[in-house]
Amino acid sequence: MVLAISPMSFASLSWAEESSPWKLGERELPPPAHVSPELRAILENTPQPDVDAAIARRPETLEEWRAFAAESDATGAALVSKVSEVAHIDVAEDEVAGVTVYRLTPPEIAPEYRERLFVHVHGGAFVKNSGLAATSEGLLIAHFLKMRVVSIDYRMPPDHPAPATIEDVVAVWQALVSDHSSDSMALGGTSAGANLTLAATLPLKERGIALPGALMVGTPAADLSEVNDTKFLNEGVDRMLVSWSGYGAGGVELCVGDMDIKDPRVSPIFGDFTGFPPAYLITGTRDMLLSDTALVHRKLRRAGVIADLHFYEGLSHADYLTACPAPEVAEHHAELDRFLKEHLN
Repeated sequence: MVLAISPMSFASLSWAEESSPWKLGERELPPPAHVSPELRAILENTPQPDVDAAIARRPETLEEWRAFAAESDATGAALVSKVSEVAHIDVAEDEVAGVTVYRLTPPEIAPEYRERLFVHVHGGAFVKNSGLAATSEGLLIAHFLKMRVVSIDYRMPPDHPAPATIEDVVAVWQALVSDHSSDSMALGGTSAGANLTLAATLPLKERGIALPGALMVGTPAADLSEVNDTKFLNEGVDRMLVSWSGYGAGGVELCVGDMDIKDPRVSPIFGDFTGFPPAYLITGTRDMLLSDTALVHRKLRRAGVIADLHFYEGLSHADYLTACPAPEVAEHHAELDRFLKEHLN
């Protein structure tokens, strides 16, 4: 079954009002030739991202941030309700180690996953996707892989800056390990969720807590500083993030708070990846966090960790979650499925 969800449903984008050929200074950026017809059609019908508008819409006051998050979460919750109904996935709120989680159960569990679990950490620039909205990526994993998923609704800024986010992920994982074999569970997420996946694995290792059997690290915000090539090269090209100076950087500031931005608890690229579980990574040519993904991949490989990098033409940040019904979405989940079946016990 292919989920009949609009390709623009999963995100609130900052676009120019009218579609026109994308201009990068004196150059023109055409839709990529070697992608699926569905993805090409999506990109052909996407107006060029408006960098100035994205920056101007960034909330400033705490009240504006709370209103921004509440509006986004309400939109996300409505989409989750639609997706779960279409895919017949049961969504049950629960509490683990004092943290709210959502247990996602597809109508059919693949035989290979009957004793396995995906522990999902949602994205959203550290400031949005709370409540039911936390489950949007988890629903896709449950649907495509036919696997049980636990999505963690961790605390977020502005009320709970780091390291509260990591503490919640660690607490849930530690509790789940008491009931499940650690190597039968995967831990992962996208963007801020991938950041927290890496950042939480560091204290798990340091404290001697059993590590996941595999990690899914989707276009990770691994270095929260405004550095690395593609945060500059892909500004105005990434149709999802648009500009690092927009709400993404604002969410980072709220999350980091008084901490050093190079502290591995907020920028895990500065941590020690030795002994990490096998990791599946994904990014795209238009992704502003392509550089972060590449840096994590190389650091994992240098640490002797199995790291499987998937790199898609034409995809912006986390587009593999939003570009439905392009077959690249199903292809990513099929690759993730193969990776987990290979590495989970």
